[in-house]
Amino acid sequence: MIKTVFKRLGIGVLSLAVVAGGFAAHEWHADKPVMLRAFLDRTLIKMALDSPETLTSLGVLESLGINGHNAELDDDSPEKGERMLKELLEAREVLLSYDDASLSDDERLSKDVALYLLNFMEQSKQFRYHNYPVNQLFGIQNGYPSFMQAKHPVTSVEDAEHYLSRLKKVERKFQQNLRGLKLREQLGIIPPRFVIDRVLEEMTAFVATPVTENILYTSLDERLSALDSLDPKEKQRLLAVADASIRDYVHPAYQLFIDYFVALKPKAGSDHGFWHLPNGDKAYQASLQLFTSTDYSADEIHQLGLAEVDRIQAQMLTILAGQGIDTDAGFTAAIATLAADSRFYFEDSEAGRQQILAEYRRILDEINAGLGGAFTIRPQAGMEVVRIPEFKEKTSPGAYYEPPSLDGARPGRFFANLYDIRATPKYSMRTLAYHEGIPGHHFQIAVAMELEGLPFFRRMSPFTAYVEGWALYAEQVAWELGFQQDPLDNLGRLQAELFRAVRLVVDTGIHAKRWSRERGIDYMQANTGMATSDVVAEIERYIVMPGQATSYKVGMMKILALREKAKDALGEQFELAAFHDAVLKNGALPLSILEQVVDDYITTTQGLAKAG
Repeated sequence: MIKTVFKRLGIGVLSLAVVAGGFAAHEWHADKPVMLRAFLDRTLIKMALDSPETLTSLGVLESLGINGHNAELDDDSPEKGERMLKELLEAREVLLSYDDASLSDDERLSKDVALYLLNFMEQSKQFRYHNYPVNQLFGIQNGYPSFMQAKHPVTSVEDAEHYLSRLKKVERKFQQNLRGLKLREQLGIIPPRFVIDRVLEEMTAFVATPVTENILYTSLDERLSALDSLDPKEKQRLLAVADASIRDYVHPAYQLFIDYFVALKPKAGSDHGFWHLPNGDKAYQASLQLFTSTDYSADEIHQLGLAEVDRIQAQMLTILAGQGIDTDAGFTAAIATLAADSRFYFEDSEAGRQQILAEYRRILDEINAGLGGAFTIRPQAGMEVVRIPEFKEKTSPGAYYEPPSLDGARPGRFFANLYDIRATPKYSMRTLAYHEGIPGHHFQIAVAMELEGLPFFRRMSPFTAYVEGWALYAEQVAWELGFQQDPLDNLGRLQAELFRAVRLVVDTGIHAKRWSRERGIDYMQANTGMATSDVVAEIERYIVMPGQATSYKVGMMKILALREKAKDALGEQFELAAFHDAVLKNGALPLSILEQVVDDYITTTQGLAKAG
């Protein structure tokens, strides 16, 4: 679980090592820098400098002619993780030594946010191995090729040589991960059998794919072909080395994992919730705290979900009845009638899939041009819509967002899953585009990354309830602003919100109330009307990411409650754009600290009104 926090920080741990050059020597080397921001930035810069893959993802050093890190891979050993935890807990003690009275308001907020993270690490360190690092959704087995395809730059022969270097070093990285898996096995933390089946299927297919069709080969081939000045013989040399490296280094690395999971499978069971692990109930409560940034119990979240499911279904039935659909047989039957209508799907072909991507782009262009006075802060980074790579789309979620690079070279990306065409009804597309793109994840994450004057960690803060709560809130804002005037588009929005409410029920059901995987599937299928392929993928996601799915609805409801609080307090002085500025201009925050920020915005606005 602790590693989850590390990974979320590591996505962009920092905006750049270049800032290190701006630190005075004392601030860089002192046990306690004079400036709090210097200490916070230095801590994360040092972490970034120790992570070649983070430096590549940030994509800033390359503009300075520094790119040696692109030939290296991260140290993923358990020992490295323990050292990182030790260093961060030591940083917590230094942070506590800064006197609040000597800090500005912004500095106190930064200290509070940093302490929230570090205190959680201290309190939950006993659960740092309560996770399944290799599963059907994520892990080195699909993260490595995705990283090489999407993040590793290939704009020169030198970049390509670095790419080849990373191919040759991957076996060591797999060996380091394998040691972590064996440590968890010794602690009794073994994934359910279906997880092992999924990853074995994925890795076996990866190794069985002809080398020249492997994404690690084709990605390099495509990008070398785009280099106009590259000599054809040089290209063939590089591709020949890639071919040999995939055979000699990549395939053996995957075989290490295949052999391990084949041997592990007989030890795995069919209990799917965290409750069955050692100290599993406490580990799950810690996970709920991590992802919701609240102290809500599993039972409180479960009951909240049941109530929200009833409320949202009632609204959906009203819309369905208004569309002439028979609702007498109940919610599930009514949704099934709608889902069976072929009018709401694109053609199940490559042309149809390209039409889906084009429609997403049209929807996003439309809302980006029409947000008007609802937002003052807007991201400068661009955004593109792309298909989830086919090699992993079968077990991937319906969509996800990938942030832009800090230098602007790589835009934000909305990845759409096109595996099952019936998982993308036309009436749900607007809502999904608003969630992943504008004004959802792209607005919030890209804006946060571009904020000036904040410590870098606050531009990349890993508070899921805020980040996902904002994206779900953005779906409702788009509807309120008139972008879903078709009742069926609004039905799609409500179905997406219902989906998040159901998550509250099934996540807590599986991990705290001892539901089976099958019971979770049955409940979600009966109460959402989603495509079966999506339901199975979602339930299996919750099993390997306990608590994460509860963050969306908890965060959304908190942001909506804070908006109502601001409206009630400010009356005619309330402006939606100003409220959005208050929520967005500080980066992601724990929900309790977000409430303090909104309270300050209310007080400040009231003061200005009185002064005026």
